[in-house]
Amino acid sequence: MDLLERDTELRHVEQSIAAACAGTGSAVAVCGEAGAGKSSLVAAACSRFAGVRVLRGRCDPLVTPRPLGPVRDVVADLGVGIAALATLGEVCEVAYDRLRAEPTVVVVEDLHWVDEASVEVLRFLLRRIESIPCALLLTYRDDAVTEQHPVRALLGDLAVLDGASTLRLRPLSVDGVATLLDGSPLDPAAVHALTGGNPFFTSEVAKDPGLPLPATVRDAVLARAVDIAPEDFEVLQLAASAPDRLDDRVLPALDVDLPTLRRLHRTGLLLRDRGGLVFRHELARLALESTIPTGGTARLHARLLDALEGIEPQDHAVLTHHALAAGDAVRAARHARAAAEDAARSGSHTEAAALYETALTNLPGADPQERAQLLIRLANEQYMSGRLGPAIATVSATFPLWRGTRDDTGLSTAHQSCAVFEYYNAHRREAEAHAERAATLAPRSAREFGVARATRGYLAYHRGDVGLLHECLEDAARIAEEVGDDSLALHGRMVSGINSLAVGDEGARDELVGVIEEAREHGYDEMASTGYSNLADLDVEHRRLVDAERVLEESLAFTVERDIPICNHWQTGVRSRLRLLEGRTRAALEDAEEALERTGMPLATFYPHLVVGLAHLRRDGSDDGHLMAAWRLAERLDEQSRRLPALAALAERMWLTGVPDPLVTGRAAAELELASASPARSWSAGELAVWLARLGTPPDVDPAALPEPHRLVLSGQPDRAASWWQRAGCVVDAALTGLDATDPDARARAVERLDGLGAVATGDRLRRTLRQEGVSRVPARPRASTRGNPSGLTNRQLDVARLVARGFTNAQIAERLFISPKTADHHVSAVLMKLGTPNRRAVVVQAQELGLS
Repeated sequence: MDLLERDTELRHVEQSIAAACAGTGSAVAVCGEAGAGKSSLVAAACSRFAGVRVLRGRCDPLVTPRPLGPVRDVVADLGVGIAALATLGEVCEVAYDRLRAEPTVVVVEDLHWVDEASVEVLRFLLRRIESIPCALLLTYRDDAVTEQHPVRALLGDLAVLDGASTLRLRPLSVDGVATLLDGSPLDPAAVHALTGGNPFFTSEVAKDPGLPLPATVRDAVLARAVDIAPEDFEVLQLAASAPDRLDDRVLPALDVDLPTLRRLHRTGLLLRDRGGLVFRHELARLALESTIPTGGTARLHARLLDALEGIEPQDHAVLTHHALAAGDAVRAARHARAAAEDAARSGSHTEAAALYETALTNLPGADPQERAQLLIRLANEQYMSGRLGPAIATVSATFPLWRGTRDDTGLSTAHQSCAVFEYYNAHRREAEAHAERAATLAPRSAREFGVARATRGYLAYHRGDVGLLHECLEDAARIAEEVGDDSLALHGRMVSGINSLAVGDEGARDELVGVIEEAREHGYDEMASTGYSNLADLDVEHRRLVDAERVLEESLAFTVERDIPICNHWQTGVRSRLRLLEGRTRAALEDAEEALERTGMPLATFYPHLVVGLAHLRRDGSDDGHLMAAWRLAERLDEQSRRLPALAALAERMWLTGVPDPLVTGRAAAELELASASPARSWSAGELAVWLARLGTPPDVDPAALPEPHRLVLSGQPDRAASWWQRAGCVVDAALTGLDATDPDARARAVERLDGLGAVATGDRLRRTLRQEGVSRVPARPRASTRGNPSGLTNRQLDVARLVARGFTNAQIAERLFISPKTADHHVSAVLMKLGTPNRRAVVVQAQELGLS
């Protein structure tokens, strides 16, 4: 098909390839309707660069996508068998390492059919694209991508990342159609009206100008095959029934010989690609598929299924597709189960869940235990892909099956799974009931009993029930020793370490880090990530902000590498809280809003609701309902570790707005009294106590039981408290401590600090107080354009700022962050402007003051 009216788009893609040849990578996504010329545009651009390595991957319209389908194609061209790579992280690292070796164009077609794991690999490469000599060219139909489509996350990256862009191909104009029809008797306006300017449809019409105008694309395509023999037409229908390709190796089994292939070639409908026959366009395949008569589809797919089962290695996702179309339930169930296991291993959890559902739907006469086991596997994949509600429903469906077979051990396992899922779903009471039931059902000497008790102990920790926690951990440790289960023993040690750290045991942190490292070494990925989640949470809670930075840098990367979205969701929320304490409001909101947009884990939205609410409250006086959303979540969980910070935020709102809050006046004192018995709640209790004091209702709490900075404020030493907060990097708390000063000058300085942090509404509240007290020299509101704004740094700019503070050059920053030197220069300039510093040397000198050390 000729390229018409695509000059601008063609130059853009060519520039991307040229940049890759010069050593700087970039990504271009080309989108448009079917037949818009996406593949033709990419092929034309690649043809201009002879000698450049071009790797191609394609996504196929199977019932459920092949796990890592397009990535398998690309990695195979790189000389690596994907079966040799154990984890999704290894796939990412190997692809990245091989693409660094020489200038390369990677083309991935039809992303609208992509699988979840391939999206993660492409996102991994996209975030590093500027650091490798690679042009990543992607095509997709924008009208086929729904709001919940797996590719949405990748498209979001394309929209915001440097070095990435999207081209949308429009239909041809009447003049473009006229050019394509040049020399034919056809009327361009009539053809344009018929085809809508679709390049593929128009080119099909132009190939046979002597025929009457076809009514549809289908008619235009079928005109190419009108004269071929019936037996050859059936081969075309066979090929149309194989959306991935008609594999060369099955042609003998299908009685397709060389003369037949020559005749089919003359139709211009088929191409050879990756060891098989494919239609030159999906619209052509669909046209031929539509000609299969009623009842013929199953027969064709059965022929393909028989032939494909005779070759190795088997692609179970493709075999599932054909078994379903053939109406062969037995083979559909068998291949779907095998494909689901492949998908789960590769990290394609969405596809794994869909395939397990297919297996269950087609499972003929299965015994209840087999069905229950498949349901448990399905639930785990639903959980891993962030669908807790369906996961809980799926596990619950196994209860009558286990009871019917009198399998109490299986029933115990099901209740144990429900306990975990319900807790992450913010239903703590239901989670505890399931954990208790799991322990009751399992024999007291069985591993299942130990696992149930470890889970119950973890829930007891969050509830603050120390006695029950220790009882549960003793049971888990006993079982682990008796049955020789290292995983269970490590799980118990992890929960014990988390509790010890929460109550202030100074040596517990190193012990917990050791447990996490041991879990990683043994491949207990989810356990390690859960340890990271709790460690980061406690580091932020105890204001070890530098430690928290290091943990989150490592742990968030680990959740991506090991594909653990549940823990990634929680840790993103924890980082939003960390950023808010540091005074990095924009970065905090980036993380918080991302966490709130996800649907996987309601528990993970607690901190993001607080962060967004407090950031908005301090900026303009309105929390947009986020603080009450956090409170409702705290009530659902019924945990003091959530109620105390939510009440502190509501007390801050009451102080700022002057509007009494019945939750603060009616609940806060009782919660503080209850928290006084728990060292694990001292930091949250201290924060609430300080805000109650600012409201003029000093709490009846022993200051000695509170952390040092809160104790200093309540004992009338706000200057010393501010110094403590500043040393810890909690610049917002340091500024807020100015509210407690008695010296008018100190309070005026607090107004300026609050303004500099973007907490203008809080500064205004203090301005009003100063004026009411008769203070004459009250700082005026500064213009936003005239002040440094460290709170306005994005997360990416914050990464750059820290490297500048450590003395890194732009080239070193580029290498460290996988970006080009030009992009690094751009980021450094933006950082200097937002920090209000004249040069990078000033950032190095003022690193501690700016919170970058």
